[in-house]
Amino acid sequence: MRLSKPHKYRAKPCVIDGTHFPSQAEGRWYQDLKLMEKVGKISELEVHPRYPITINNQKVCIVELDFVYRDQAGQKHYLDCKGMDTALSKLKRKLIFAVHAITVEIVR
Repeated sequence: MRLSKPHKYRAKPCVIDGTHFPSQAEGRWYQDLKLMEKVGKISELEVHPRYPITINNQKVCIVELDFVYRDQAGQKHYLDCKGMDTALSKLKRKLIFAVHAITVEIVR
């Protein structure tokens, strides 16, 4: 029997409302955002939206963020929950800004 390997950064996955989150911190953010949506502080909450990165008609990768929502002023917010900000995540943020003009907010 093969036991699953622990997460590299000790994140513990969870499932909330049938949605899988790779860390409990991300799950807590989801619960907070759902509550904010319910009381009308935010709208159009999306979980794990995906953005293709294509350069010179060549698909490079797909960047998956944790959350996107619209605040009461209509401004879109793009969130990524990070316990540990790696070189790869920094590169993906640069790519998504260069291709889609999206600035990603890091939350902990």
